[in-house]
Amino acid sequence: MNSLHTLEPEVDASCCVPSGKPALSAEEAQQKALVFKALADPNRLRLLSIVKAGESGESCVCDLTEPLGLGQPTVSHHLKILVEAGLLHREKRGTWAYYSLIPGALDDVAGILAAL
Repeated sequence: MNSLHTLEPEVDASCCVPSGKPALSAEEAQQKALVFKALADPNRLRLLSIVKAGESGESCVCDLTEPLGLGQPTVSHHLKILVEAGLLHREKRGTWAYYSLIPGALDDVAGILAAL
């Protein structure tokens, strides 16, 4: 009877050295992906741009429908996604909701990419 010999693969130490830099956990990647999913829609990018460009630093939802040419329910849906992603702040005043950019939110997005 012949016995089979198993060969151990040679390990090249130069290519297998861990970077020492911690990788994103699955949970961190999931959370950060929410931000990029929110930014991946052209209408949401335009909404961020409009809100950021506002003289008062905030925009009423009633002023955001016309520039996009979308209905109020669709604009509200996009705004909700931006709020959930941590990019916009929503403040209800009477019948209307006002949106403002969360301070440092866009810098945080740039930091996510820089940290990869």
